[in-house]
Amino acid sequence: MNLPGFCRDQNGKPIIGLDDESIYAWGDLVRRTESLILSLFSKGLLSGTTHTCLGQEICQMSVVRALSDPDDVVLSNHRNHGHFLTYSGDVLGLVTEIMGRSSGTCFGYGGSQHISYRGFHSNGVQAGMTGIGVGLGLARKFNGSNALVAVMIGDGTLGEGLLYESMNLASIWRAPVLYVVENNGIAQTTMTENTIGGSIAGRGKAFGLEVWELDDSDPQFCDSVQKVVDELRADPRPGMLVINTMRLGPHSKGDDLRSEQEKSYIQKRDPLSVLGERLEAKLKAEIDARNGGFIKELEQAAIATPESQFAGIPAHSFKAGNEPASSQLSAEAENVRASINAGLDYLLAQNKNCIVLGEDLHEPYGGAFKVTAGLSEKYQGRVISTPISEAGITGAGIGLALAGFRPIVEIMFADFLTLCADQLFNHAVKFPAMFEDVEVPLIIRTPCGGRRGYGPTHSQSPENIFTSIPGLTVVFGSHRHNVGQLLVDLSQNWPNPALFLEHKLLYGEKQSTGAYQVLKASDLDMAATLFPTLVEGSQTPDLTVITYGGMLPIVEEAIQFLRETEELEVEVMVPSLLAPLPRNTLMKQLLNRPAIAVVEESHHEYGVGAELLAMLLEAGYQGEAIRVGTDPVPIPAARSLERQVLPDKELIIANLLELF
Repeated sequence: MNLPGFCRDQNGKPIIGLDDESIYAWGDLVRRTESLILSLFSKGLLSGTTHTCLGQEICQMSVVRALSDPDDVVLSNHRNHGHFLTYSGDVLGLVTEIMGRSSGTCFGYGGSQHISYRGFHSNGVQAGMTGIGVGLGLARKFNGSNALVAVMIGDGTLGEGLLYESMNLASIWRAPVLYVVENNGIAQTTMTENTIGGSIAGRGKAFGLEVWELDDSDPQFCDSVQKVVDELRADPRPGMLVINTMRLGPHSKGDDLRSEQEKSYIQKRDPLSVLGERLEAKLKAEIDARNGGFIKELEQAAIATPESQFAGIPAHSFKAGNEPASSQLSAEAENVRASINAGLDYLLAQNKNCIVLGEDLHEPYGGAFKVTAGLSEKYQGRVISTPISEAGITGAGIGLALAGFRPIVEIMFADFLTLCADQLFNHAVKFPAMFEDVEVPLIIRTPCGGRRGYGPTHSQSPENIFTSIPGLTVVFGSHRHNVGQLLVDLSQNWPNPALFLEHKLLYGEKQSTGAYQVLKASDLDMAATLFPTLVEGSQTPDLTVITYGGMLPIVEEAIQFLRETEELEVEVMVPSLLAPLPRNTLMKQLLNRPAIAVVEESHHEYGVGAELLAMLLEAGYQGEAIRVGTDPVPIPAARSLERQVLPDKELIIANLLELF
């Protein structure tokens, strides 16, 4: 098929002109493609949900065609078709992607809303890409690039809090991000005037963004958009472009509640139709005929393409890491805090692309638990104190990771990870899982756990939640591990998004391997060598206790009592990798043990212990087993109440003795 008006060359530079003929030809092709998509739905050849851009073609193509640097980025949303077509020119790829066919741009994995193509990414979560855009913009600023990041949103997105976190970050970092608001005056079926307090432009100005407001029915609209992009290119900074537009059709397939009078007005206003009337009749007829013929060929080619099939059904979404080199950091350290600080210091010294983000990391404070002490002055501009914006800085970390940086984001308390959850669950793990050439080597560091009297929202161990996210690595070291080295290996050798948990009580605990040995890792377990399991005690035990993180010192006290008082032979296993769980490594050691106890500080229902014991049961384990953890109640602030809720030495001993 010959593609009429192909919009970019192989280097990513746009070749759509600003003349009426070029704009009409491409806008008409985008509209016809959208009409074809709706037709395929009506024929039962497509399933799921699609959100068309009928009536907004010129609006959607305007900013994308103005982006002339190959390093420019377009981040789109659920209504992404016009953006994608103008960026890529891959009309067949879009249509077959939505059809779930093998020639789809992403082989059918992403469908209508989720597409990755060079510097183009789209996602179906409102505002979900806005923080990522700031990270991508910051990366370009670090690299001295003249490129821009265009973040496409609709007026409905202005109700999302992450948008404002990201605009604030873009403003204080002066990141070259252009927020493009396609304002069609209505979200799904709710009028924008009923959902926005104040004005759209006023929201951008409140964050110090330069704001432009244009109407896509203006005959000079595309030229005006080009001038906005050129102005930002000449002086890179964040801005907001509000484009007033109107959509001809429904939000998706059948949810248009507007009056016939209003829809008639929109038809008459339609910029593409008005533009076509400005063309000489013969030229317009030639364009229409050429585009119509192309769409017929496109439909036939799309229908003839086979359905997409996995060559092998994926068992997980992790990308392979590197084998660990010899340790760069000593396993013996004054305390765990010093070990992590040394790990950060090493990473920042070795890799200029290592960036540390988080709240109050600067001197003389050095973070809430002093883990980053001394680093902000030593690595100025790369240890960055941020606003209180957990979701925003997580998104920025994803953007930096997508751009080739190795970001480490500190969240002050693990309890606040729920504010980051969308960025992790719907973005960080989805991109590398769905798109073969995409990596997101993001690390989220955070202190967790109780026994400090901090109360219900500053004392939790939420690994039971985050180990269940497909594609998210969860590492939780103990004072017997070389915790700083775990962090170094995570950053240097593991390309997947990861959560690095640090128990508050371990910060002051001396780091020493003691009598522990590294359990030989199975070759079948990804990352089990990088993040080892330690073992100590009898090789023919009466009881094997599995624990991790901040529970280990308390478990060690309980086991000492059992050995001395009950004369039990006890084996202790301490994994540092909770997800992906090193199943084969653990199974080989555990399957023939007579009694197993899993002790964790987390709410243990639906937790790590539950998964571990279920794994053993499925493999035919015949011994006794028990879980010990925190009951499903909030953690109290009063120390006396907290001691009753969290598992302590006495509770552990009592539960373990029930096995005999």
